[in-house]
Amino acid sequence: MTGVQLRNLATWLALIVLAVVPAAAEDESKAVLIVEAAWARAAPATAQPATAYLTIINKGTVADRLLSLSSPVAESVTLAEHKMENGVMTMSAVTPFKIEPGQSVVLKPGGVHAMLTGLKHPLKVSDSFPLTLTFEKAGTREVTVKVEKPGAMRASDAGHAAHATDGADMPHSRP
Repeated sequence: MTGVQLRNLATWLALIVLAVVPAAAEDESKAVLIVEAAWARAAPATAQPATAYLTIINKGTVADRLLSLSSPVAESVTLAEHKMENGVMTMSAVTPFKIEPGQSVVLKPGGVHAMLTGLKHPLKVSDSFPLTLTFEKAGTREVTVKVEKPGAMRASDAGHAAHATDGADMPHSRP
């Protein structure tokens, strides 16, 4: 190779490195989240509110925060938490919470859960509906929520296909 060819090769290699490094850095800044086992209890449209549960797993290297939830079956979806205080069960709103790398978060009966208010139609056993989760870094994830019988304490099929990727005991690691 001539000196000119070597300089051209070096220039091309430098351009390739400059193009690849920012792309890799961008990928590392996103959380990799899996949302699975989404389920809700059956509820008549007059039941207010209905509840939904799911598991979020952070497989990435950075923390992320669940900012909001929404669904076309309800006017609003918020996070709430049941707590026992002085022998009395209370429920309070949950602010956006952090999901650390390598951690799982489970929304479950008796703990943190998604509250669906203003149901637009009844939630019937064996039906399903979409639920959209919005994360600070991972963006939006839509999962399919399977409707279980009233009073159910867990999904009847924990491995059912309600997964969303490029996204449980509840760790209370809220910002």
